[in-house]
Amino acid sequence: MTEENGLYMGILLLAVLTGLAAAALLILRRVRRRKPGDMDLMEGHEFEYYCAELLRRTGFLEVEVTKGSGDYGVDILAERDGVTYAIQCKRYDGPVGVKAVQEAYAGRDYYDRMVGAVMTNQYFTRPAVEVARKLKILLWDRGYLDSMREEA
Repeated sequence: MTEENGLYMGILLLAVLTGLAAAALLILRRVRRRKPGDMDLMEGHEFEYYCAELLRRTGFLEVEVTKGSGDYGVDILAERDGVTYAIQCKRYDGPVGVKAVQEAYAGRDYYDRMVGAVMTNQYFTRPAVEVARKLKILLWDRGYLDSMREEA
């Protein structure tokens, strides 16, 4: 590779990274301006960033949104008071079922986290609540997110 080609590749890489950073910044700005009811209008990935920001504002540290595909059932990794969390986010139009709880359970173990949780803009089915109790997965429903938002 010539020096000129190397310079071109470096500039191209910088342009791509700058574009990705700008896109992430736009998503974060949109998330921060959202009103409480707007979470029902978000698409899935936008809801994940919304939840991550909510966690940061309520004292969670090292909050990281996972890459999406291949995340092993976890959308956010975080820590609070020395406890590590693996969190599955579900922006649904109806009740959240057992599958989300199972994903959080699997992801908690995959990422070697102490606590697994599911965050949603909705509520959970009775079977999901029963499975979560058995698997020791926290369920953070709409009411819980509302209280987190008030705390923030």
